[in-house]
Amino acid sequence: MPNYSALDEKIYAAVQRIPLGKVASYSQIAALMGNYHLRRYVGNALHKNPSNATTPCHRVVNAKGFCSGSFAFGGSDAQRKKLESEHVSFVNNHVNMQLHAITEDDFEAIRAELESILP
Repeated sequence: MPNYSALDEKIYAAVQRIPLGKVASYSQIAALMGNYHLRRYVGNALHKNPSNATTPCHRVVNAKGFCSGSFAFGGSDAQRKKLESEHVSFVNNHVNMQLHAITEDDFEAIRAELESILP
């Protein structure tokens, strides 16, 4: 059984707040943690996500909108299928980031909510 750190829990809390039909990048989640350079750590934490039903890690993509090639819950096409079921559209095999990336307002709302619920 994986051991989850306080940082992992904060990452999961941030991802749980990505609105339906939107995506965030690994870098945006890292920025919410206070360090843009933690993007690889974010990916590793999401890979060991204990419950995609609780933490929709499929809503995290790379900065260009590409899905993970090794999505942890069901293989490489599972992430795209989950996003499409939430009406996220794709252009040239990547998420249409102009339509579906979280906005600055979304980012700030997630940051404010994390500050209110986490130490």
